[in-house]
Amino acid sequence: MFEVQHYNGTREENYEQLINQLNALLEGEDSVTANLANASAILNQFLNDVNWVGFYTMENGELVLGPFQGLPACVKIPNGRGVCGTATAERSTQLVPDVHEFPGHIACDAQSQSEIVVPIIKDDEIFGVLDIDAPIKNRFDEVDQEYLEKFVETLKKHI
Repeated sequence: MFEVQHYNGTREENYEQLINQLNALLEGEDSVTANLANASAILNQFLNDVNWVGFYTMENGELVLGPFQGLPACVKIPNGRGVCGTATAERSTQLVPDVHEFPGHIACDAQSQSEIVVPIIKDDEIFGVLDIDAPIKNRFDEVDQEYLEKFVETLKKHI
């Protein structure tokens, strides 16, 4: 049984605790869908000031909506388009302080103001992305990027 955790350490310590919880939560489960669903749920519970947390998976050369927490979202995103498609095309995390300044941003939720997208690369292939939106500008920083990339590294062991 999962219980809501209270995080009382530094941001870095809290992220480390989250990553350990993710690893324990997913241990022994081989359902990719279940693991992505639980990963989005635990992140949504952990992060403050976010309005969308979820995954897109690569299918036939485009990103397709996967498990998420938040309002309904765009179902398909072409590789190279928007923040998610740019993350897969460039194979790098996209840290976007103001989505309105990002060329070609795809607005699924009008409330979103900032975004971070971490590509999930497994066996040198794009598996998909972790996408997180926030209703405030400048929500994400380098600490978030570092630890969300570690979160994805841990998640990859379970997908």
